[in-house]
Amino acid sequence: MLAVVGATASGKSSVAMRLAELRGAEIISCDSVQVYRGFAVGCAKPSQAEQARVRHHLIDVVDWNEEFDAQRYCSLANEALAAVRQSGRAAILCGGTGLYLRAFRYGLIDAPERDLALRERLYAEENSKPGTLYDRLQALDPVSARRIEPRNLVHVVRALEIHATTGELPSALRAKHGFHDERVPMHVVAIDWPRETLRRRIAERVNGMLEQGLVEEVQGLRAQGVPSTCRPMRAVGYREVCAMLDGALPAAELARRISQATWEYARRQYTWLRREKGVIWLPVEGDLSEIVEKIGAEWERF
Repeated sequence: MLAVVGATASGKSSVAMRLAELRGAEIISCDSVQVYRGFAVGCAKPSQAEQARVRHHLIDVVDWNEEFDAQRYCSLANEALAAVRQSGRAAILCGGTGLYLRAFRYGLIDAPERDLALRERLYAEENSKPGTLYDRLQALDPVSARRIEPRNLVHVVRALEIHATTGELPSALRAKHGFHDERVPMHVVAIDWPRETLRRRIAERVNGMLEQGLVEEVQGLRAQGVPSTCRPMRAVGYREVCAMLDGALPAAELARRISQATWEYARRQYTWLRREKGVIWLPVEGDLSEIVEKIGAEWERF
């Protein structure tokens, strides 16, 4: 299976679209926000026209208040892959959520089921004293804490949940798994722009999202009762707009703050992907058409 990955604004979706059109393939999204209905502009969800040109999977599969994690992603992605193969088509995985890529490719660690009561207590602690859960994880399992972004409460809570339920450190469970054997064999290619070029692309993308109605999208979601604290609203871009609407961020600072947060996220994506095994990095020296040609030429060998 071909996987086209890279940082936010690297152009991976454009490359995957072009390859899918050339080869009659279908795309399986690997994005943790595109799975949510109603969230489109801020996560660069493929438009209806694009989805009409190429069939996409794992888009608009859950509502904001539904539980969604790597385990559910893998279950749905495996179903999608089986359906694509049954149709006789090729599948292209495309996205930048490294955890979903790794879990789908190698399988999940042997971890306990969700404990909803425990999660509720942990989130209540965090709401009472922001930062307390990450501080606890740092003291308990610094190896896991280094892997998790402090604001990523979903992953912080899951790590603490694993320890509370099993008595084992999450980092120890990961070490046992090892991520050595591919359950879904993949040829993973990553689009690699010069860093300053990527920063410029990010800024241009953020300006484009604001012009396309990102603020209005968030206003509409909140009017429908979607809280600013739900998981997709905590994603980059959405959380900054919520802060602006709540008066915690000047409107004049919005684009810059989203661009900065997106750049920080892109750096974390690069760090994650650099740790992945067997990733082929494709530097962009001209434009994305050269990447499409390079992958297309190698497709049969994949």
